[in-house]
Amino acid sequence: MSEKIKIIFTTLLIEKSPQALPLGAACVASSVKHDPLTKDITDVHLVPFNKEDSEYIKNSCTEEDGASYMAQKLMALKPSIVAFSVFVWNRTVLEKTAAILQSNGIKTLCGGPEVTADPASFKAFDKVCSGEGEYKIPLLIYELITGKASQVQGDKNSNTEKEYDYQNLESPYLDGTLDPSEFEGALWELARGCPFKCSYCYESKGEKKVRMFPMERIEKELELFAKKKVPQVFVLDPTYNANKNRAMELINKIAKKTPDTFYYFEARAEFIDRQLAHAFTKIPCSLQIGLQSADPNVLNLVNRPFNKAAFLKGIKCLNQEGAVFGLDVIYGLPGDSLQGFKNSVDFAISQYPNNLELFCLSVLPGTDLHDRAESLNLVWEKHPPYHIIHTDKFSNEDIKKCNGIATACNVFYNDGRAVPWFNTILHALHIKASEFFVLFYKYMVSHKIPSDCREHKEIEKVQLQFIAELFTQRKMDRMIFAAQDIISFNGAISRKIDTGKSETVQLHYPAEYIDSEYAMDLAFFIKNVQKRSSKFTT
Repeated sequence: MSEKIKIIFTTLLIEKSPQALPLGAACVASSVKHDPLTKDITDVHLVPFNKEDSEYIKNSCTEEDGASYMAQKLMALKPSIVAFSVFVWNRTVLEKTAAILQSNGIKTLCGGPEVTADPASFKAFDKVCSGEGEYKIPLLIYELITGKASQVQGDKNSNTEKEYDYQNLESPYLDGTLDPSEFEGALWELARGCPFKCSYCYESKGEKKVRMFPMERIEKELELFAKKKVPQVFVLDPTYNANKNRAMELINKIAKKTPDTFYYFEARAEFIDRQLAHAFTKIPCSLQIGLQSADPNVLNLVNRPFNKAAFLKGIKCLNQEGAVFGLDVIYGLPGDSLQGFKNSVDFAISQYPNNLELFCLSVLPGTDLHDRAESLNLVWEKHPPYHIIHTDKFSNEDIKKCNGIATACNVFYNDGRAVPWFNTILHALHIKASEFFVLFYKYMVSHKIPSDCREHKEIEKVQLQFIAELFTQRKMDRMIFAAQDIISFNGAISRKIDTGKSETVQLHYPAEYIDSEYAMDLAFFIKNVQKRSSKFTT
């Protein structure tokens, strides 16, 4: 075959960012470039779209409009085949796009997590790939091009996933398929698989085995990140610290090769000891830790092991070493309730996480939870994003209340950078975190504060006003100035760290006392520190 066949790999991203770059599509595109079956007969291109692109926004008032826009852009490139990477958030629009392409004589195929979950439901494509695409997509493309099966197809299809050769997979970064500079960061795949099989996760039905990418490849990718001065990297390894020795080895390599790059890891608190916690402080990084629920009975229903004593010990190590970490909690889990979720939020906040992410449960097709959902009394959306509607213990109204708590937490605690002082305020007010968020969400609604408010200075103004209102309602006016000073003082420091710009803050109390252990107890503070106007410059 003298003329190469043009193939486009595409997907629709939520945004253009390091977290949302098209890694899956790029990995498969890279495999097609190098596979003996397809490398000499294909001309491969990666052409992603994203929902935040101004042109996409202008041309996508409806899903049909978005599909038409993408189809026109893709057809202008004159491909013979278009391969789609399908996720929960883009399934329907990509199916509509594929239908337009097919009506214009272009062959289509699809793969990705959403396809793997329920391949039989995908009718809009010529070929469907379930599972890991690097191994199967070249075969499907060969069939589309030649109209016949590969002579080695039988041998390849006889391989199980666990026998697939990860040692020789091409890196889409190293072969130029994906440029991390374009996305101002990278998704970095170190391993596939997970030693745990939580029922709500796509890994719930896979083998309980973690398959590591070779260290030689990892080191070359690190060198590329260093060369391109990649500012941030999101590490794709669901349990980075499952193997402590490997985790320590990689941290040492990161510190040596990319000391200025910020890394985001997913970790299990139960596997963290003092040595590993200390190691994480030697590189710019943060850890995200899945708590999901503080109730062992709830976690048992979704096959998630939880050793509370070990969890607390690991978190204590992180706090004592000064490591940055966040926690995740899910609402709508089987066996849980609104009060149970609130208890989990209160427990999570008591651990002083730098951020707390609160998610609605999704009953994803292809997971163990999906298979057992009806027996667990779950009612959920049958279309993406498959969110819980209600359970036997969570009413629809309860789910809405949880969503409000999640919104309030994100604005006030996460984007409001409240971790240094939040528990101090709760203690002074004699209120639990979950109830605080309930009150703040009501305040947001009544004062029409947008949930997408991101500017910290503006959020701080809201924090100061809301805190003053709470203290006044409880007839604790004497604490307002001290509370506001603590918020303003820490806010100014966080902005200096974030932007490098100095600012001067007017305080009601001496700055040296605001920045002391005195300020950890407001009642003690106002009793023992004399009010005196002062200024603090960051």
